Order: sequence, then structure tokens, then C-alpha cells
Amino acid sequence: MATALKSTVYTRTSGGKESAAREAADPALQRFLDAVWMERGLSANTLAAYRADLTALARWLEEHDSALLKATRIDLLGFIAARVEGGSRPRSTARQLSSFRRFFRFMVREGLIPLDPTAQIAMPKIGRSLPKSLTEAEVDSLLEAPTVADPLGHRDRTMLEVLYATGLRVSELVSLKHNQVNMNQGVIRVVGKGNRERLIPLGEEAVKWVEQFMQGPRVEILLERQTDYLFPTRRGDRMTRQAFWHIIKRYSKKAGVDKELSPHTLRHAFATHLLNHGADLRVGPKPLSAPPDNEDQASPRQTASIPHIQRRPGKGRAT
Repeated sequence: MATALKSTVYTRTSGGKESAAREAADPALQRFLDAVWMERGLSANTLAAYRADLTALARWLEEHDSALLKATRIDLLGFIAARVEGGSRPRSTARQLSSFRRFFRFMVREGLIPLDPTAQIAMPKIGRSLPKSLTEAEVDSLLEAPTVADPLGHRDRTMLEVLYATGLRVSELVSLKHNQVNMNQGVIRVVGKGNRERLIPLGEEAVKWVEQFMQGPRVEILLERQTDYLFPTRRGDRMTRQAFWHIIKRYSKKAGVDKELSPHTLRHAFATHLLNHGADLRVGPKPLSAPPDNEDQASPRQTASIPHIQRRPGKGRAT
């Protein structure tokens, strides 16, 4: 029998008067989100994607006189067909179907439904495309696009330098707090997926930019305001992933980079250029609980010594 729902970290938004079917579906959906959050330690973005996918399905089912816990295989195929006719791509369809699988399997496990309606639905085939990357010359042009004499431009340059030097996820970059940065050791401490902590070397060049930013431009941006976030907005808030995406687009246009970029492009470039300089990507940044370095493990000092992270050749550096 289902247990009573506990209070949750998620906030529901109301889109107007909801029908009884939607109201009845909400507890099951919320119970599922609570469970995967507690059991898997999923990020807020992943949980939001689950919620969006399942809410879209619930609305479609309601329009067709059904509900989440009454959905059949035919219902789900109808929803998928409607999405495809509306222009949904195979990758989006596969993501939604994956969300549905996890939800209905959880419902079966909890004894709320007898059968999983997704069991006999095949995942769509998705062609695997290689991520777009940048040449080292293009990265240099992009990094030099911000006007560093302006405090916000200096912030943007520092963020791009840190992103390129570390391979951080964009969500990790915008959430970075100043107490996560150890300037003496030249490393940052990041809590990633599954609440796992890891140390990541910054490299000489990124350390220099962070030091310069914290000593002057960051103070000018904040004025009298206080925040723990390393890269605040003009209002003193944490920057959003979407805002950083607009920053990348603006500077790529200014730098004359014609490739279609995403917030993850510099992360892909980081990995590609590491390989070009002989690094082994199988040896990544270590969790804080990892044992001391030995001959088979790359230390932050070894990783930071790769030329393009420590100092890109042939380019003058801002003072």
C-alpha cells in the first residue's frame, strides 16, 4: 500500500484550474520524483526533465479521457505519434520514453499498477553524432572576445578560462562559490552528480584570471552586496545556465567563430585538446576520498602541466 507523501523540495506551479484526473495523478508523480531524488541523488535539472515529460503525458492523457495510472501501451504510442507529427525529434522522443519507463516501473514496483505499459515499446534508433569542437585558435579567439577592462567582461573572460581549463559542466561553473577555490593549490572542489566531490586542477592561466577577478572586478560588480557565488550577475545573484549560453553566443559572434556552439562546446574542446596533447581522459579528476597519487594516477600537478591549459603558446596574456 502506498505510504503517505512526505513534504518535498519541489515547488508546484499552477496553470489554472486543474481537473480531477490531473489532481489524482499528482501524488503518484510527486511520489516518484521524491523516490528517485532520495534513491539516486539526481540533479534538479534531471528531476525537472522527468516532471516536464510526465506532466506533458498527463495532460495529453487527460484530453483523451485517461490518466497516468490508467495509461495503456496504445495510449503511450498515441502520445508518441502525436509528438512526432508535431516535429519532435527521435532524441527527444527517446528521452521522454526513458522518463516514462522509469516512472511506470516504479509504479509497478510500488504495487500501484499491475503492468508496465512501456514494456513492449521499443526505443527509437538515434544516430550518434560527434560533438562539435573548436580548434585551439578558435578557442583563443573566443577567450579574447570579452572586453576585460569592463568588470562584467572580465568576469566573462574568467568564466570562459575556467570552463576551458577544467572541463566543468556549465551548471557547475555558474554554481561555483569562492570557498570552493583553493588558490594556493590551484584546484577547485566540485560537488557533481550523485553528490560526489572531486578536486579539479585549474592550471596556471585560469588561476591568474581568477585571482585578478577576485581582487578587483568582482568587487566592482557587487559594490556593497554580498554573495558566496564566484561569478555573480550585476544584481549580485547566481548566473543561470541560459544567461551563460547567451554570453557564449555573443562572444562567438564577436570572435568570428562560425560554428554552431552550445554551452558544452568548450567542455568538448577541453577534452579534445587534452587528447591532442597526450593526456589520458580515462584518468579524470579524483574524488576527495581517493587514495594518494601513485604512478598510475594523474595528479592535479601533472594535469595542469599540459601546455594549452597552463599557458597557450603564441598568445599575449592580459595583465
